[in-house]
Amino acid sequence: MANDLPTSTPAATPAANLSVLLICLLKGVLYRDSDERLWGDLLSLQARVRDYVTALHLDLVLDEAEGYAFLKSRPEQKDDGLTTPLPRLVVRRQLSFPVSLLLALLRKKLAEFDTRGGDTRLVMSRDEMIELIRVFMPQSSNEVKFRDQFETNLKKVVDLGFLRILKPTEGTASTGGPNYEVRRILRAFVDAQWLSEFDAHLTVYRTHFVDGSSEEDER
Repeated sequence: MANDLPTSTPAATPAANLSVLLICLLKGVLYRDSDERLWGDLLSLQARVRDYVTALHLDLVLDEAEGYAFLKSRPEQKDDGLTTPLPRLVVRRQLSFPVSLLLALLRKKLAEFDTRGGDTRLVMSRDEMIELIRVFMPQSSNEVKFRDQFETNLKKVVDLGFLRILKPTEGTASTGGPNYEVRRILRAFVDAQWLSEFDAHLTVYRTHFVDGSSEEDER
C-alpha cells in the first residue's frame, strides 16, 4: 500500500543557517525587511557569527533597532604579530566627490528628519535630491549634462545600498520618476562627529566644484 502522507522537510540545522548567514554578510548588507527569517537566525547565532568573523579580522556591525547588519574590517594593529598584512575581505571603495557630496547631504537630511519625529522612513524624489545638490554646482553648468551626471551618481548610491528604489505602491507618486527611501544604514557610515563638522566638509565640496568649473572654462 502506497504511503500518500506528505513527508516533512527537515528543519535547517544551526550549522547550515550559520553558513548561509556568513555568505550573505560577506556579500553585503543584511536587512531585516529583506529576509525576516534570516534576520531571526542572525539574532540567534550572532555570537557564533562574531567568533567566526573575528578570525578573519572582521567585526559584525548589528543594529537591531534599525534592522541592518554588515561586516567591516578591523583597523590594522602594528603589534598584531603579523609579518604580512592580511588581504582585505571587505573592499574599501573610493568615492567620487559628487557621490560623497550626495551621501553627506542625504545624511544631513536624515538627521533633520529624525529630529521631527513621526514617520520612520525618509522618502525622497529624484527632483528633491537634484535640488539638494544643485546649489553646489556652477550656475553655468549645462542642465542636460548636470542631470546625466546626477543619474550616474544616484545609481552609484543605490548600488552602494544607501538608497532603495520604492515601488509605486510604497511611496507617493512623483512626476520626476520613482521615489527613494534613504536607508538608515547611512548613519553607520556617516557618524555624528562627521555630521557635526558638516559645514567644513561642505566648504571643501563647494571649493572642489568651483575649482573644477574654472578648469573647464579655461580649456
